[in-house]
Amino acid sequence: MVKIQPFVLEEYLNVNGPKATHNITSSCALPIPLDELKLLSDNPSPSTNDKNDIVPADLLSRNMDYGPPCGTEKLRSRLASLYSVKLSTPLSAENVLITPGASLANFLIFYGLCNRGDHVICHYPTYQQLYTQPAALGAEVSFWRTKGEDNWTLDLEALKGMIKENTKFIVINNPQNPTGAIIPRSTLESIIEIAREHSITVISDEVYRPLFHSITPADPEFPPSVMSLGYENVIVSGSMSKAYSLSGVRVGWLASPNVDLVRACEAWRPYTIISVSQLDQEIAHYALDAGCLHNLLKRNTGLARHNLGLLAGFIEQHRWACDWVKPVGGTVAFVRFSKMGKPVDDVDFCKKLLEKEGVLVVPGSVCFGNGGGDGDEKDYKGYVRIGFAMETQALERGLEGLKAFLKDGFENVSVSQ
Repeated sequence: MVKIQPFVLEEYLNVNGPKATHNITSSCALPIPLDELKLLSDNPSPSTNDKNDIVPADLLSRNMDYGPPCGTEKLRSRLASLYSVKLSTPLSAENVLITPGASLANFLIFYGLCNRGDHVICHYPTYQQLYTQPAALGAEVSFWRTKGEDNWTLDLEALKGMIKENTKFIVINNPQNPTGAIIPRSTLESIIEIAREHSITVISDEVYRPLFHSITPADPEFPPSVMSLGYENVIVSGSMSKAYSLSGVRVGWLASPNVDLVRACEAWRPYTIISVSQLDQEIAHYALDAGCLHNLLKRNTGLARHNLGLLAGFIEQHRWACDWVKPVGGTVAFVRFSKMGKPVDDVDFCKKLLEKEGVLVVPGSVCFGNGGGDGDEKDYKGYVRIGFAMETQALERGLEGLKAFLKDGFENVSVSQ
């Protein structure tokens, strides 16, 4: 039987979310109602010439059957065109598989491609699924560790030293969860060069693309998708949940320039789902249309940039208790709290903060630093993850609660052992 570690982050949020008055854990950009989404669109619907028609006119008379197993042709083609912007040979719908969220896309990638005995090198810290799932399938997982002291920078020489004869995958996450760091273009190009030299497949979780609030496309280090770097053996996952504010629209995808990789993942699809909701795919296609997409990203990038400024101001005012590496992309920050030069017990910190002020944040050591499993020794002690791309007033209330706790409750938090 396949055994897998408990998904600590999701369990923590499920248990503690209902207890919170101020939940500042969300990793999604502020969810958008459909009527607001319609107002963002500049293009009229081709079927009605009405820009406020979010779904095609024939949808009301369409039979609500399963729909195409791999996703609708037009949504897959739209995603293929987005990935093809910098490619000399455009991708097609065959390069894309639609899933109900990026988690299932990642699930299919590992089940479709990873075998017992494979060696997997995984960017760390990162979303737990990216290392526990290959480990559960019998792969040997090595952590490509990063540290806040090094600005969460990936060490390419360390990567070269980790490669073995059976290394099959390098797994990266860009923008990165939980740190908000990015992998810059030059580093991505080096990763691809190393992977090509050793015939390694690169798996890139790009669920937070393209929300880059602190770097512009004019910057030479602006990170592209690995899909555009000219290497066939890459596969990416994405979603409508994070950068596109549509977590309630259950649409994600996997994509690769190598159709054989997509088909290997597709072989596992019937064991998980028959198809993705037709309604959800219509909304996703509408949001990804050029007339809506740029305005939606402008909304979310502006919100993230503004709210990040509030969080930065809070940290600057409380340097005696916390520090960070300021995020560059995505919607989350990894903040370290310390007392007398030692990291706090982040689990105790989060527990007492929730009890005293009703503020929920995520303890970093158990949700992102327990890569080895159930052992007591954990990484990233003292860190908590904070989401900041929510409604501004909600973030402000959460930070006010955190400020009150640092004044009146912080002295009761134990330090990490």
